[in-house]
Amino acid sequence: MALATLKSVNDASLVTSKTKIIYWISTGILSLWEISGAFFMNSQMAIDGMHHLQLPDWFRWEVSIGHLIGGILLITPLHKRIKEWIYVAFGIDFISAIIAYLAIDGISANAFSPLIVLFLLIVSYIYYHKLIKLKDGRSF
Repeated sequence: MALATLKSVNDASLVTSKTKIIYWISTGILSLWEISGAFFMNSQMAIDGMHHLQLPDWFRWEVSIGHLIGGILLITPLHKRIKEWIYVAFGIDFISAIIAYLAIDGISANAFSPLIVLFLLIVSYIYYHKLIKLKDGRSF
């Protein structure tokens, strides 16, 4: 009986560790990606990219500031509802970027960049909720 209990404790510990590692790696990469993008908002490449997508200059500032704030808030311990809205905002942003690239360029390599970041966002979101369930003591 004690051996079975010890095994279940070790299994639970392994699940918790794996969940935390996957969450922090996906969230860390996503956050760094978003924060670093804000530092390049005045680069010629960013300006040309926005013009290529036929978007106004003010939108580049709005998106870059939003990415900077969202990237910082994503790794900050906040209330669950605020975290949900951060995930929603990034999801809308990445889906909009995919649509914009597909509308202008069709299926091209440019459309895959926001798709990859959207995948990271989904992984982070799923493991965020797994961590919440573990903290609340609920099983999957």
